[in-house]
Amino acid sequence: MAQSDPAMEAANALEQLWGGITADSTWQGRTGRGVRVAVVDSGVDVRHPALKDKVKESVEAVVENGKVVFQPSTSGDQAGHGTACAGIITEIAPEVELYSIKVLGPNASGSGDMFLAGLDYAIRNKMQVVNLSLGTTKPQYFGPLHDLLDRAYHAGCILVAAANNLPQPSYPSIFSSSIVSVVKRDGGDPFNFGYRYGEVIELVAPGVQVRTTWPGGGYRQVTGNSFACPYITGIIALIMETYPSLTPFQIKTILYTIASRNRMQNEAAPKE
Repeated sequence: MAQSDPAMEAANALEQLWGGITADSTWQGRTGRGVRVAVVDSGVDVRHPALKDKVKESVEAVVENGKVVFQPSTSGDQAGHGTACAGIITEIAPEVELYSIKVLGPNASGSGDMFLAGLDYAIRNKMQVVNLSLGTTKPQYFGPLHDLLDRAYHAGCILVAAANNLPQPSYPSIFSSSIVSVVKRDGGDPFNFGYRYGEVIELVAPGVQVRTTWPGGGYRQVTGNSFACPYITGIIALIMETYPSLTPFQIKTILYTIASRNRMQNEAAPKE
């Protein structure tokens, strides 16, 4: 009698336990309709033909009397970063309700305080999914960001954060217990995303030479973890359309289950 393979037994047990979680049951045929998605970034070109009428609100951070406040945005997106992320999200989920929260300036740079204020604004305004293709390496923001992540978790607000492009950990992407963190890979089907078991940055999605929207009505090819993040944001929006009351924990469970299934199917596929 042949000995059983523990890895195979574990895979079969996982398949039986989560067999009902499939792409067909979670997002196929969905468009993200009605799901509130915030892009905390450099702003969004609301006049871009591919994004027109999809941005429900556009605000930007300003400092008044030493305090960060938000006002209707009139400066657009001078860096292109936020517009690129918005284009990727709407490629996956074309009917989401986008909310642009501008905290970065012309060089896609900004202060940690504005970043914190932008995330706080998204949580207070009951965003369902928040795309964070930005982060900070400054340790003084570890505690305040951790508190905001806890607030988001309890409010049912799902945060999706890009890993740092440099070999240095950044916040909030390393807070993997309460956030969906993403790193880039070369192209391919964004729905065939991967899961890096045991790694701090867990999910893997396309982020190399991605063609997406750019300010002024055009398109550009972009590379970076920043642009892998909005693919997962868009997929989460599709899931939220189907099941709007899911908690962040449940969303992560679905993502990891499907990523595990993707891996098994990729390993079983015939090699060319």
